[in-house]
Amino acid sequence: MSEDNGSSKFAFFLAGAGIGAILALLFAPRSGKETRDYLSQRAGEGRDLISAKGREYRRQAGEYVDKAKDVVAKQKEQLSAALEAGKQAYQEEKTKSH
Repeated sequence: MSEDNGSSKFAFFLAGAGIGAILALLFAPRSGKETRDYLSQRAGEGRDLISAKGREYRRQAGEYVDKAKDVVAKQKEQLSAALEAGKQAYQEEKTKSH
């Protein structure tokens, strides 16, 4: 659920950045070259932000995968132990009845 919230915040950020860029073009007190330079700089900052968010999401995904692997390993150990205990109990009952 928290990832959905982060995704929607990021979508709103991108929408706001786009609207801001359009308004900047409409009301820019700068020359065309200055405006292009400014927009180029802002686009670079946006790329950097997207790249940083991508790295963060990859890191979080890696953590989730590691946690899932740990849980699966623990469950496997518990299942093996229970199976072994069941086999042992069966063998004990089998020897008692003979």
